[in-house]
Amino acid sequence: MKYGFILYRSIPVIYGETMKQLHLRPAVLALGIVLSFGANATTTSNTVFNVKQLDNKVSACVNLNQFVNAKWIAANPIPADKTRWGAFDELREKSLEVQKQIVVAAAQHANQAQPGSIKQKIGWLYESGMNTAAIDKAGLQPLQPELQAIKQIMTPPQLLTYIYQSFAKGQGGLFAFGAGADYKNAKMQIGYAFQGGLGLPTPAYYSQPAHAKIRAAYRNYMRKLLELSGVPASRATRQAGWIMAFETRLARSSLSRLELRKPLNQYHFVSVAEADKITPNFSWKTFIATQGVNVGKGFSLSQPKFFAELSRMIAEVPISHWRAYLRFHALSAAAPYLSKPFIQTRFGFYNKTLNGQPQMRPRWKRVLGTINGQMGMALGELYVAKTFSPEAKKRALVMVNNLHIALREHIENVAWMSAATKAKAMEKWQSLLPKIGYPNHWRSWNGLKIQPDNYYANVERATRFNYDYDLAKIGKPTNRQEWGMTPQTINAYYNPTNNTINFPAAILQPPFFYANGDDGINYGGIGAVIGHEMTHGYDDQGSQFDAQGNLHNWWTKADRKAFEARTAKLVKQFDAYSPLPGLHVNGKLTLGENIADLGGLNIAYTALQNVMHAQPGLAHEKINGYTEDQRYFMSWARVWRGSVRPAREKVLLNVDPHSPAGFRAIGAPSNMPAFWKAFHCKPGQPMVRSGSKDIVIW
Repeated sequence: MKYGFILYRSIPVIYGETMKQLHLRPAVLALGIVLSFGANATTTSNTVFNVKQLDNKVSACVNLNQFVNAKWIAANPIPADKTRWGAFDELREKSLEVQKQIVVAAAQHANQAQPGSIKQKIGWLYESGMNTAAIDKAGLQPLQPELQAIKQIMTPPQLLTYIYQSFAKGQGGLFAFGAGADYKNAKMQIGYAFQGGLGLPTPAYYSQPAHAKIRAAYRNYMRKLLELSGVPASRATRQAGWIMAFETRLARSSLSRLELRKPLNQYHFVSVAEADKITPNFSWKTFIATQGVNVGKGFSLSQPKFFAELSRMIAEVPISHWRAYLRFHALSAAAPYLSKPFIQTRFGFYNKTLNGQPQMRPRWKRVLGTINGQMGMALGELYVAKTFSPEAKKRALVMVNNLHIALREHIENVAWMSAATKAKAMEKWQSLLPKIGYPNHWRSWNGLKIQPDNYYANVERATRFNYDYDLAKIGKPTNRQEWGMTPQTINAYYNPTNNTINFPAAILQPPFFYANGDDGINYGGIGAVIGHEMTHGYDDQGSQFDAQGNLHNWWTKADRKAFEARTAKLVKQFDAYSPLPGLHVNGKLTLGENIADLGGLNIAYTALQNVMHAQPGLAHEKINGYTEDQRYFMSWARVWRGSVRPAREKVLLNVDPHSPAGFRAIGAPSNMPAFWKAFHCKPGQPMVRSGSKDIVIW
């Protein structure tokens, strides 16, 4: 379980996935010295923050987002191959261009590269993905062995054998299986089985009237894909009905996104024998043996109700329906790596109909996406060598240190928490481990075979290689130094089971951090990101894990009650926001991120004040007419500038634990007296949530 800053709300798509796989000494920072992480006022310019983009027709006290971002949004429409566009989408595009240079160069020199090197493998993977002539000529042929195996399933025992073996190849889609830290003993890795098997975003899509059109489009997608694979039209239509009924039944036993936010719904440790009693028609003993892994005393059968229903379906659903379901999902998962008709059909539903994307991304970006998905950390090794210096890492650690000091101040001074709970909170603060830029040790890719002329086979082998790599962790100690994001990712995250904050190299650049920027801009950007991730350790989910990463209650009842009273007010605040007519933000689903935004912005502001106190007079200086405090909040709002297509927004409101960007720009500042003071706001103005509405947590 990881909690990310998710700048673009770019959550991993857990529906309609391709080649599915699960990727589910403590450091103490040097303390006591507060350092400036930026330049003083005399070295800044509009290249850092262009005040001409501000919309002075709208007061910051009325809507900070519109004041900072309205002009930019109006001048920057969403490109046709995107479902959203914002400041960080621009940054992502820049990162992709750098990555493209790396992979193109690797492809051009792959034959001369050291045999088996990551440069050769990345080069050949890119070359095979760009060879559209060979891919189109092959058509469905690469998938035929899989389709033939499905066609030969005639009995429940044969069905089970296929499922067990499919997972062993890393291609299981009925559910997810992989390694993760034991919630009760986070120092060790165990196996996790997690619900899955659905092609639509959430279980609610299978029943709610609001999603009826999407369900109809999904059935049409099934029919088209089956027909492309050679199933006659009338039979394809009938089979699409079977598949929809199959998934609808599975959805009824699946937990919602909101239910899955509860850690106890993510963890249910059982022995293999106990698991087999829950699923009498599915042998976990055989499944685990087929995966070639030893789970020891047991594993987490995380959603027992789901797996019990899956077991019943193995006995009750006709084999012909199972074959249709498996055939469709094999086709849908493979479609991005097959010929043009399959690619276009999948794009037509998942991208265009479901998310409102008018045009497909260029081929090179899609292939680069595959490389990031299958060999992302290998590409990251080359990316870091080209773009990220040790000096940049040192500068980032200075700011992390300053934010860590500020977090300690906030914990020590929080008024609603008892001394006993504070002591436990400080233990967690003490054990927090920051990871900056890239891993200390790079992963080995020895054993992965990549060829220059078979894209589908390359992806298939890489999928299995990554699955085996993940399963090999089971039964071994948790590695706190391991990364769950690649260095080229524009994002950051907190992991509660090892109490680490993680900031990939790609996020440590404008508009988050400017080497020659003033402190207000940098602390409102990367500083707030750092504070956000630190606060995740104390949000509604992260606060249920202790300093060692175990799911353990370290709160007194009174303190937990006081905490929940405050978070309930934050739920109410965000429930009131409406990005589309008739649709509202789900304050409970987005609670963790909203807590982290509010806490992170307050903590980063304290760190900024500590820096300015070390430079007398800086607080009163202005840059381009604005104080450091004003630039701090303007920088925060700029992080969230952008727009989203309505269809995509509808999906995100159902699946995303992050609030829409425009409301993140205003949600936290409106609860901060420092913001009201900085812009001379008056009681009663929209950005002033004073009195009973004001929310203070961390």
